[in-house]
Amino acid sequence: MTSGLHHITAITAKIQANVDFYVGFLGLRLVKRTAGFEDARQLHLFYGDGAASPGSLVTFLAWEDGSHGRVGHGAASEISFAVAPAAIGFWLTRALQFNVKLTGPALEFGEPVLRLTDPDGIIVKLVGVEETAPWVWWSEGGIAEADAIRRLRGATVLSEKPEETAWFLTQHMGLGIGPKEGNIQRLLSQAGDVVDVRNASGFWTAAPGAGAIDHIALRAADRAAVEAAHAKLEADQVGEMNMHDRHYFYSLYVREPGGTLIELASDGPGFALDEPVETLGTELFIPAHFKEDHDDLRVVLPQFGLPGEERIVYRDLPFVHRVNMPKEWDGSTLIVLHGTGGNETTMLPFGRKVAPNAMLIGVRGRSNDEGYPRYFRRFSQTSFDQNEIVSEAEAFVAFVEDIGPAYGADPGKTCFVGYSNGGNMIAAVMQLHPGVVHKAVLLRSMNCLEEKTQADLSDAKVLSLSATDDFYGPLAAHVEDRLRAAGADVTARKLDANHGLGAEDEAIVRNWLIETTG
Repeated sequence: MTSGLHHITAITAKIQANVDFYVGFLGLRLVKRTAGFEDARQLHLFYGDGAASPGSLVTFLAWEDGSHGRVGHGAASEISFAVAPAAIGFWLTRALQFNVKLTGPALEFGEPVLRLTDPDGIIVKLVGVEETAPWVWWSEGGIAEADAIRRLRGATVLSEKPEETAWFLTQHMGLGIGPKEGNIQRLLSQAGDVVDVRNASGFWTAAPGAGAIDHIALRAADRAAVEAAHAKLEADQVGEMNMHDRHYFYSLYVREPGGTLIELASDGPGFALDEPVETLGTELFIPAHFKEDHDDLRVVLPQFGLPGEERIVYRDLPFVHRVNMPKEWDGSTLIVLHGTGGNETTMLPFGRKVAPNAMLIGVRGRSNDEGYPRYFRRFSQTSFDQNEIVSEAEAFVAFVEDIGPAYGADPGKTCFVGYSNGGNMIAAVMQLHPGVVHKAVLLRSMNCLEEKTQADLSDAKVLSLSATDDFYGPLAAHVEDRLRAAGADVTARKLDANHGLGAEDEAIVRNWLIETTG
């Protein structure tokens, strides 16, 4: 077995900025894009050299708009890549040109080191190394071969138990003791990369989140080697472990004594298992073990563009939101609002099924009521915070006014689709701010606005779908009557269903959208 790093996995809050840094600035190749193997609603990107070689890989899980993590003991704190020593000057100049935060260069263990900061705050070290294990230059990365990143150089692990951490990695992960510099013990691998164990006594503990490194993965030759390592670790009673088939490699996960999550990953079968080397990273894969509709999962995963490709440039608007573009946009827009406990992605699959060629904009409610995102608070199942309805409706109108300039949404080709609390919000906006919503679909909704308004909705079309086996079913008529009284053209259907949405809802909404187009 050739010991050494297989990959390093971290977490990002903004996938487009992440792609722009690792592909656009560093010149790495995007070698695989998948849904997460543990969470199919989490995008997972892999970057590496031109052939996705083990030992060249850094991967990122996307926690879009998620909380930020904290660097501390019990996790890795830095990622380092190997470049030619003479390339350090090139990268210094490039970092200044691209306005990338940097420190150095400085000498560490006799090697020139330049520290950069990625968009999430992760420290990325470029280390001048005379020789590395074999690597494959990615000619389309925009970096000359002489200056290009070659492979991973190493990772820095922060540990309150540095001696025990070093012992574990040398005994069980094939690393050897190297030189020590200050409070850092360097561990060496047969592949030529390193793991630096830094004494972090007195530091705070690490916390997961965006800008944090989740784990480091060491190499094993094949699945048999991973299973053999598992048997040895089990015999030594090292604690909780688990093994998983990650399709592209077979993995063992274990925590070293200092708390850092360590993965042992097989070199094969590799990333060319389901797409040829020539087109690596061009298709989005959903792991086969997820039984949920794979097209639904693709819709909720964040979209991005590689350098030179079209991309969604997100604007800082009053509500957290997610935009999903179809392969062929027909110029229409669906703004979709979730029910209690949902978020900006929850209604995207429904939206894509009813409007295959529309731009979708999912909007997250801002009221954190009873621990769940909502658009406004409720006091009981049928009474709501009237002041918050008014203020949030006003904020939502500002959001709607901004999406035209921000994303090219045409008000005349925009429909609002709301489920439960989201539908209640749309109905309230229509009554409080007539002229903003001209076309709406209310799903399992009720009237939440106590005072009647003098709204003129004569230019509005509404589809309301309620259900027989639903507490809110009998309450739908009230909001339908309110909107009709204001002049709206309301189509109401009561389905033999419950509060959840199903295929019948999708079919009715899809046909209604087609019938009311134009």
